[in-house]
Amino acid sequence: MEDLSDYRKSYDKSELLETNLPEDPINLFNKWFFEVKDFGGVDEVNAMTVSTIGLDGFPKARVVLLKQFSYEGFIFYTNYNSEKGKAIEANPNVCLSFFWHSMERQIIIKGKAVKVADNISDNYFDSRPNGSKLGAIVSNQSEVIPSREYLDNKLKQLEDELSGKEILRPKFWGGYIVEPQEVEFWQGRPNRLHDRIRYQLQSDQSWKIERLSS
Repeated sequence: MEDLSDYRKSYDKSELLETNLPEDPINLFNKWFFEVKDFGGVDEVNAMTVSTIGLDGFPKARVVLLKQFSYEGFIFYTNYNSEKGKAIEANPNVCLSFFWHSMERQIIIKGKAVKVADNISDNYFDSRPNGSKLGAIVSNQSEVIPSREYLDNKLKQLEDELSGKEILRPKFWGGYIVEPQEVEFWQGRPNRLHDRIRYQLQSDQSWKIERLSS
């Protein structure tokens, strides 16, 4: 057994106090996101973990890229027939999480995933490089395939078929918006006494703010 007991790090870069907390968690998310983008030295600040409950009853987490966020929610794109897409269809309750180690910050978002309107998915798909468009069409995401060569051959065949033609979004591919119901902000602090602030959406659409023990 590999002993990891001595893997320790002191967290002391910042703090998260109730003073001047915004009433809406999206405002704090926006502040943290762009602080990490501008000063955190993170390659993909929009990389997030999406956790779903699979059809087999097990939770599963994977990293995807956040593409838009607003007061309405957080948008990412995927194959609707993928494992995550089928899981969301059966149970739309999902969890998003961001961990920005360079700033000693974590954000956990619980919410409901809903498909975005077709025109939103169309607009984003149209903005993608052609290679990414073709990849989305070729890949039957999460399905078993015989080899890498099989995938490469499918791509080459599609490239030949669509050469010089407009590449349209397939109906099985598009976006989800995760409408937040709870957002927790975690700021690392010394002695493992971290700052945790939780926002919970109330029936009147206001947010209840509470501090949690680390």
